[in-house]
Amino acid sequence: MINNRLVATLFIFLFFELSIFSVLHAQTTGNMSKKELKQEKKADKREKINALIKQEEEGSIIYQKQNTFGLKLYSDGWGAFFEKGYQKSVYKTNLFSLEIGERKHPKEDKVFSLQQSGGFLFGTPLIFGKQNNFFFTKLGVGQSYLIGGKGNRNGVSVSAVYKGGLSLGLLKPYYVDIQSPNAVETLSVKWEDGLGPYDDVFLGLPIGSSGLFKGFNEIQIKPGAFVQGSLRFDYGRYNEMVSALEVGFNIEYYSSNMPIMIEKDLTIQNQSPILVEPKKLFLNVFIAIEFGRRK
Repeated sequence: MINNRLVATLFIFLFFELSIFSVLHAQTTGNMSKKELKQEKKADKREKINALIKQEEEGSIIYQKQNTFGLKLYSDGWGAFFEKGYQKSVYKTNLFSLEIGERKHPKEDKVFSLQQSGGFLFGTPLIFGKQNNFFFTKLGVGQSYLIGGKGNRNGVSVSAVYKGGLSLGLLKPYYVDIQSPNAVETLSVKWEDGLGPYDDVFLGLPIGSSGLFKGFNEIQIKPGAFVQGSLRFDYGRYNEMVSALEVGFNIEYYSSNMPIMIEKDLTIQNQSPILVEPKKLFLNVFIAIEFGRRK
């Protein structure tokens, strides 16, 4: 009887021991699985980071977005721009840009007036025969396509850039200061297509320019469109920095003519002013320098 009870007690004890061992083993196994899962995730993340580092070392520029500022020198003017880019792949980036600047006529030449006072020249510099200042604002969208990577972190990447969008031409009358016919006062006048009372004096010997801000309340807005194509050379030492040189061409077309200059042969007396033929289409080339950051 005692032996049976002892055997039953030992059996029950072993059963509980095995149950507890099974529970502890299952918990340990579960904990190990979670740890292994975390380690596996860390390993995958580390592998992705190493792959990105390897791509950068091989010349690929990896980022999500970039902000760039730059200055452009056109064959007929200048521009300043801001550009935002979002990388879609290693090779393609979507671009959005805003640019402001000024177009100039090839015959523009800044001179000083020949007016004298006490043997000294006076007056501010002026552009003889200028009719309007031609400013522009351009909103563009486009893409850059990587042609060649840097090869190494200190190399130069080459990208093809193409853009298009809306261009707003802003015509501001160009004012000059002249002496009134009775030489009593100084007048600020603009060109009025040969019909104004002071147009002859305007093309005579003005005292000087009336200043950049004179006439801003008379700006005319001319809508238009533009397309650009260029090559961008990014020579930045670090991939998170943008340091680039860009060369390309630009085409702009406006809804109406954009007159900038008046032309007259001053060697012929009593000759009527001859207007320079204005145009709607502007073709030019440019070189730009750009700086910015990538994230």
